[in-house]
Amino acid sequence: MGTIVVRRQNIHGMRTDEYAAALRDRLPAYEVTLARTPADVRAAVGDAEVLTGSSVSTDLLDGADALRLFASTYAGYDHLPLEELAARGVAVTTASGVHAPNVAEHVLGAWLSFARGFFTARRRQADRVWQSFQATDFAGSRVCVVGMGAIGSALVDRLDGFDVETVAVRHSPEKGGAADAVYGYDEIHEAVVDARYVALACPLTETTRGLVDAELLETMHPESVLVNVARGPVIDTDALVHALQRSHVGAAALDVTDPEPLPNDHPLWDFENALLTPHNAGHTPSYFERLADIVAENVRRAEQTGSWDGLTNQVDV
Repeated sequence: MGTIVVRRQNIHGMRTDEYAAALRDRLPAYEVTLARTPADVRAAVGDAEVLTGSSVSTDLLDGADALRLFASTYAGYDHLPLEELAARGVAVTTASGVHAPNVAEHVLGAWLSFARGFFTARRRQADRVWQSFQATDFAGSRVCVVGMGAIGSALVDRLDGFDVETVAVRHSPEKGGAADAVYGYDEIHEAVVDARYVALACPLTETTRGLVDAELLETMHPESVLVNVARGPVIDTDALVHALQRSHVGAAALDVTDPEPLPNDHPLWDFENALLTPHNAGHTPSYFERLADIVAENVRRAEQTGSWDGLTNQVDV
């Protein structure tokens, strides 16, 4: 059988050794090489049928004559030399969907924490103040999920059972989904107008860049909780600061920001109704296990069909 080269890369503090071991378990007939140094990568890639890692350079491709698949360990692929990969007949896949369960849990955790006043309780606990406070019900709310890829779909699935009305916004609303109603991006104001909880789980495109601007923030309910697990530039940061200052929205939980990382003197740090996490929603101890499942499935499919096409998470290059 062929050779799979795993490029050195630590994700959220987890060593790539775990990834290589997971691939060996799933593909025992393949030689899985963990390239720990740049020299190791250059030495191993010449015979590699599959290369997996966060990136690949044109120089490295020049020495990879046997390469048939580059399996990215990231969900995004804008940073990859797609034209060069296509010219060499190398298929490209991504890690899309690997983060979906844990990112969906992150969003739900943020919504419930604001609904039940956990941050207020934490502040009063720090001050040793025993004083009751008002909270709200998550049940009975209108919840809007923007983006219906793997993460958005996982989030809508997890909302089932919370007794909420779910609406979704997606590029092709005719595709529908598990939400109670589905809108196009041109209808986003209608989708968020009565929503108490809004999540951004969409890709960053020309359509979504600056999607949450001053106008949309004014449309949103003044008690709405906005969570961003998409990309920072989906939100107009200055407009969000203005909206939080004037209570146009109730709270914001931002796992991504624009700029990122957020400068130390940025006003968002000082809002009591803003929760900032350092692009951490994607962390899961199951990352490499889930990724190995995708790569192993694609390798087995190529074995069966004799073609490196029609793969899970394949990028159209």
